[in-house]
Amino acid sequence: MPVAVVTDSTAYLPSELGGTHNLTVVPLTVVINGDEGLEGEEISPVQVAHALGARRCAVSTSRPAPEQFARAYRKVLDAGADGIVSVHLSAKLSGTFEAATLAAAAIGPQVEVVDSQTTGMGLGFAALAAATAADRGGTLDSVRKTAVDHAAQVSTLFYVDTLEFLRRGGRIGAASALLGTALSVKPILHVVDGAIVVRDKVRTAGRALARLVDLAVEASGTGEADIAVHHLGAADRAAALADAVAARLGDRLRDRYITEIGAVVAAHVGPGLAGVVVHRRT
Repeated sequence: MPVAVVTDSTAYLPSELGGTHNLTVVPLTVVINGDEGLEGEEISPVQVAHALGARRCAVSTSRPAPEQFARAYRKVLDAGADGIVSVHLSAKLSGTFEAATLAAAAIGPQVEVVDSQTTGMGLGFAALAAATAADRGGTLDSVRKTAVDHAAQVSTLFYVDTLEFLRRGGRIGAASALLGTALSVKPILHVVDGAIVVRDKVRTAGRALARLVDLAVEASGTGEADIAVHHLGAADRAAALADAVAARLGDRLRDRYITEIGAVVAAHVGPGLAGVVVHRRT
């Protein structure tokens, strides 16, 4: 195990890939009414969705402490790794990248930290590609480059029923959030240079989902691509969205995943999320 790969819990890797790659996942923390819990271990998306539906519940999130990363790095190095590539969600959306960078500085040059400039399976595809490169014997620099290159090959698009939760958490500006209420506009969002911005505007949820399909196909380019569809408590909607994108991509589609987002992103987007992450292979 010359190079190991570390990521964080917002990658929301599909359950069917569990154990197929040598990946260490460091969880973020979710806080509900003052009670803290680790994402994916102590706090579930369902708990967050219920809390968001209760007006008196306060929901927030926090990055892992640098020492959490340092412990994870030491454990991997003690197990025999010569180096670590640590790939994380956008520094513009969370302090997680900063915490990992602080921990890496304390450990030494054998740890390289990568800002994926996205989250969800946008981050997940980059981490998986890095892990594959590491499994094939890649050097520290080549595995880091693989993570950077694949992060640049993803497009993350999503729709939410309301922008209020993103506005409250400071993940989108008040001016953009206003679009979600003015004239019943339903914005479709995407991640650009690590920040969440409005990509398109439609009038109904149904049109938003149809537009997501169009944008996902457009983002796939002309070559082979993988897709991951994210949802929050809307498995049927996600399956229909995945089927629609798959039908349009045809033989160009390689891997296809459907995953429910975890508690951290759920806390910031609220109920009703539907998202498509496109990973271009060429």
